[in-house]
Amino acid sequence: MRRHFLTLGCLSVALTLGAGTASAAGAPRWAETGRAYTDTLGGGQGLASRADGSLLYRGLASIPLDLRIKGWNHIGDPDVARGHVFDAYQGPDTATSKMFAVTTPAGKRYEYVHRLNPGEKLNNSFATVSPDGQWLVSGEWGEQRRLQVFPAPLLNPATPPTGGDLKEAWQITLDKPVRDIQGCDFVTDTRLLCASNDATGTSFPELRPLLQVDLPRKLDGQPVTGAVKSLFALPQRSVCTGTFETEGVDYDVNSGTLRAEMIPPGVCAVATAVYSYKQVTD
Repeated sequence: MRRHFLTLGCLSVALTLGAGTASAAGAPRWAETGRAYTDTLGGGQGLASRADGSLLYRGLASIPLDLRIKGWNHIGDPDVARGHVFDAYQGPDTATSKMFAVTTPAGKRYEYVHRLNPGEKLNNSFATVSPDGQWLVSGEWGEQRRLQVFPAPLLNPATPPTGGDLKEAWQITLDKPVRDIQGCDFVTDTRLLCASNDATGTSFPELRPLLQVDLPRKLDGQPVTGAVKSLFALPQRSVCTGTFETEGVDYDVNSGTLRAEMIPPGVCAVATAVYSYKQVTD
């Protein structure tokens, strides 16, 4: 994820309401059902739904002082699993590791540091936990043909119980390249939805697309290949003109609600748009 330098300005105002994905007759599609706003400094990096339906937001202002002092100056798109909050942290451009912080339901935080493998980028754009609670999936910036998989800290017994080193377990190989993934979340055991900030139009015709990654089986500790397709372009609507930025994505399994964040350009960037979707059948 890019770092943001914000100026004070107006609240972004949406111009129109989009229709979501196109699909064959009778096939499920994601239909846009609403739009909300959150403070970008407090919530513009990502969001996650809790079991009670409330939303957890993360932004640059969410980084605790003690972690900033340690050099963790960027926070990514979070996840909530079994009541535990999983946060993805990265450091400066010279960093040789990335960190996942896990906060228990009782409020205790543990830090798990992953030392970069040869060729691994320092970016730590998001954290998402498999539905069975055993695997943590994350990703890097730029063009990639993989998602990284780690044993889920605390929830997977292979991890130390009070923080420590976290080694990559294996990878999800993608059947086509993706670019600038800002967040992913599991919809089922074998499907992830990922928000991409790719505006090149080279990998997919849609700009800043919502991507679907289908797995042949649930994650089980062995390498697997995911099939990637683009569902639709995430909305880019604002009274301000310039470059938008896709951010976090979340799927609330209890309500069936998908949410995706988009930071508008210019002075309107003080407020991040949060778009909501539900699956419908035509």
